[in-house]
Amino acid sequence: MEEDTTNIAIVNSSTFGIYFPDLMQRLKKIGIVERITVDPKISGRELASKLKDFKFVIASVTPNFTSEFFQYNKDVKLIARHGIGYNNVDIKAATESGVMVTRVLGIHERDSVAELAVALILICLRQIIPANKAVEEYKWQDRKNFVGDELSKLTVGIIGYGNIGSRVAEIAKEGFGSEVIAYDPYIADKVIEKTGVTPVSFEELLKTSDVISLNASLNEGNYHFINKSAFNLMKNGVVIVNTARGELINQNDFIEALESKKVSAAGLDVLEEEPINPNNPLLKYPNVFILPHIGGYGKYSLRKMDEKMVEDIEKLMKGEIPEQIVNPEVVEKIITQFKGRK
Repeated sequence: MEEDTTNIAIVNSSTFGIYFPDLMQRLKKIGIVERITVDPKISGRELASKLKDFKFVIASVTPNFTSEFFQYNKDVKLIARHGIGYNNVDIKAATESGVMVTRVLGIHERDSVAELAVALILICLRQIIPANKAVEEYKWQDRKNFVGDELSKLTVGIIGYGNIGSRVAEIAKEGFGSEVIAYDPYIADKVIEKTGVTPVSFEELLKTSDVISLNASLNEGNYHFINKSAFNLMKNGVVIVNTARGELINQNDFIEALESKKVSAAGLDVLEEEPINPNNPLLKYPNVFILPHIGGYGKYSLRKMDEKMVEDIEKLMKGEIPEQIVNPEVVEKIITQFKGRK
């Protein structure tokens, strides 16, 4: 590669530029674009080598950009996360290395992820998938086995009341007439109350909810916080839906809760290890419905996500400041490098 060529890497993203080729063409006007697929568990040093000479990276949920990556790679100037979360990027190391990290505005994925969460809730409550399978197997008479619960008659607990959690709550409350409660230590009770939803403690939510929707971002304080202690507080037969991060749930404790029937069904769009290992014991449970992390895969959502990645790179090339910068400490240094460039 030419030393002064602008090289753009699209890493582990199966969707960017596929559905909206006009956005890919915009990128190609800036520089050389290359799709790169790596093992999600690739070491930082090996990843650094793979991305040598690349100035911009459009990054999926994997791999992890560790401190080792930043130690050995001095070419990357921007990591644009093709999504809301950025826990696969060591922000401290990125900042120390002068690498800008951006992400997608939460509102862009709001409806897409929230609607999928509600769909998973309905799949769990109404046994839609096993009922469909019975028809495919010419077992129409088995329909008597597929009696479910109406969402309108249940209490829905929302953990994480940000963009997506608040939308799940709105759909459940306004669309279905469910009783909705919410827990979010980072949002004032008055803010939650204004939406007609009752704010509660974590413990109260676990004890009261018939359905629990996980919509919290991942941080040091909530890693595996849905664990044995949490399951013990839940109602027998609770439904769990997770469209946030797999690391919120302790899988061993979750399996124990499934075995004991504490959890009657679960809908998971995220897992701690993605893609799922073929030997993952969760695959054996017919009442656990697992999707391959497609929460943001709505057409509107995907286009907005793709546009944001392109805009971030376009702005930097013009010496302008992108939106949704995770580490604003690097702005002055990065902008200085690009000002005056054509």
